[in-house]
Amino acid sequence: MCGRLTITTQSRERIQTAFPWLDVSDWRGGRFNVAPSQDVAAVLSERPDALAWVRWGFVPRWSKDGKAAMINARAETLAEKPSFRDAYKRRRCLILADGFFEWEAVPGQKQKQPHYFRLRGGDMFAFAGLFEAWTAPDGTASLGCCIITTAPNELLAKIHDRMPVILTGDRCQRWLAAGPPQPDLLASYPAERMESWKVATLVNNARLDDSRCVDPVALNGKPQSPPP
Repeated sequence: MCGRLTITTQSRERIQTAFPWLDVSDWRGGRFNVAPSQDVAAVLSERPDALAWVRWGFVPRWSKDGKAAMINARAETLAEKPSFRDAYKRRRCLILADGFFEWEAVPGQKQKQPHYFRLRGGDMFAFAGLFEAWTAPDGTASLGCCIITTAPNELLAKIHDRMPVILTGDRCQRWLAAGPPQPDLLASYPAERMESWKVATLVNNARLDDSRCVDPVALNGKPQSPPP
């Protein structure tokens, strides 16, 4: 699964470079620990040139109470699951990011070890996602989204049995384009284009949102540097 992400840049220019077609005037600044139920920076298929802020948590339209908010959807079953199949056809989105966290089970320890993953060099990318509008019984409408996951590449497989679908370049606009979904976009991202390192368990606290969340943990009393 994918349960935390980052979009650390404070620069509108950097986002504009990564997504040149996008109006980024509504950029709100960087985040180091974005958690479910919080707003994420998204681009919706119904308005593919605009930045939107959407709650991370997908609620199916037919939900009566809105409590079953899902943060991930499996790529292999999108076309079959009643919760996702209509959104898969008509309401696709991008969720902008520059990294994400995953947790490794450590033999003999209750607490898992968090790892930070990003593209080599720290380039920005987008997660493939779905969005849905849900209306509460009192008539209040809300917009929620989820991140699509797929089989892990060789880097992620050491830690977890799933990874988020990562899109870059023209694959982003292909995902948003009207028409039938393109399953080839949902493949795992190449491991050789990614890097990762261990981070402190500080990231477990969703209220903590600063650069310490992505700092490499110290090994043998010496700071661990991220890959160059």
